[in-house]
Amino acid sequence: MKKIKISAIIFLFLGLSGCGELRYSEISPEAKNVHPRQIVLLPADVTAFPEAKGSVDRLFAEVLAERQWFTRISGGENTAAQLQKDEELRKAVSEYLVKLAKVKFSDPVLSSRIGVLTGAEAFLINRVDSWNYTVEDDKKLAKVGLSITMVEAKTGQILWNAAHNRVSDYLIVQPDLANMARGLIREMTDRMPH
Repeated sequence: MKKIKISAIIFLFLGLSGCGELRYSEISPEAKNVHPRQIVLLPADVTAFPEAKGSVDRLFAEVLAERQWFTRISGGENTAAQLQKDEELRKAVSEYLVKLAKVKFSDPVLSSRIGVLTGAEAFLINRVDSWNYTVEDDKKLAKVGLSITMVEAKTGQILWNAAHNRVSDYLIVQPDLANMARGLIREMTDRMPH
């Protein structure tokens, strides 16, 4: 009987210790030596969930500003405006993202060019993985999922990758997805190197 109680306590402890972790988080060993002061957020990839456009960019910039880790933060909306005006930056970002997506290669030449053109020491690539209301097994759910990649501009070194999501059930009043995203971004950036 005593062994069963001890086993139950250990099982409970191990189960609870997993709570609060991100779905995925990987920090590069080199990240401990990199402390960027100026950071740029590329416009969030909202291809699958266009209704999140603008909200995610604004929320990332606001949460990072709250942290006071960086001397300059250029949000996704500002970067989008810069991309509209600057053909060289638009080409560098486009080529960089294609290489990263297609062959998983963080091109140091292109990342360095992005850093020079934006004045950033690091940049964040954000993607919206889910942003919707749905019904599963007769339960109404609100879902927000995000992925973040932090890249050192000078070297192209991927310092940090993270992905996480939040799901909230509701009966009548739908939870605000932007508020859910704000909490999710705070939780994720708690683990971001700086």
